[in-house]
Amino acid sequence: MSKSKRRKYADEFKAEAVKLVTDEGYSVAEAARNLGVHVNLLRNWKQKLSAESEVQELTEDQRMELARLKAENKRLRMERDILPLDLSIPQLHISVLLCL
Repeated sequence: MSKSKRRKYADEFKAEAVKLVTDEGYSVAEAARNLGVHVNLLRNWKQKLSAESEVQELTEDQRMELARLKAENKRLRMERDILPLDLSIPQLHISVLLCL
């Protein structure tokens, strides 16, 4: 039994395919049929390109703030997972531990 190889598409082809839907008014199904690709593949390309364009629209300050918030979120999750959930420890002690 031979495995079928996945077909690879150039980024330019993907972008043009998405433009058919976003700019030219084709439905995803119609554009996919005309291009000979599966409709779910075109939907995935559309989602990925729209997500990338949203990230590119951020200013440098917004990117820095996003990075800072992600790092803080990661740190807080680690603290939450590491701190003991012993109910015998008074709340005051837990707040002191968080300040460390």
